[in-house]
Amino acid sequence: MSKIRPSRVGEQIKKELGQIIGQELKDPRIGFVTVTGVDVTGDLQQAAIYISVLGDNDSKENTLTALEKAKGFIRSEIGKRIRLRHTPELSFKVDESIQYGNRIEKLLKEVKTDGQPQDE
Repeated sequence: MSKIRPSRVGEQIKKELGQIIGQELKDPRIGFVTVTGVDVTGDLQQAAIYISVLGDNDSKENTLTALEKAKGFIRSEIGKRIRLRHTPELSFKVDESIQYGNRIEKLLKEVKTDGQPQDE
């Protein structure tokens, strides 16, 4: 079975989620959220949404809680905006890859500066 349609639907959901979370949701617990990716199953029944949240662990937990509470509203908005027979069931997950990449970059910079002589 082709993976083209689930990836296209995932990209469309990602685009719509960015607008819904940024403009439609008024929950104060939701901080600065970026939708980094959406994985949709082949049968378009489930979607895993990966988000990146700016802030500490408490703000991440608060944002995830608020998004779980607003899951029904978000799903209905996606159903209105994207014409599908069934709107996928949503599950939100925090994407740690950005923090992981920043940590690796920081470690590489430290190794680079330790290996070179400093001009003083």
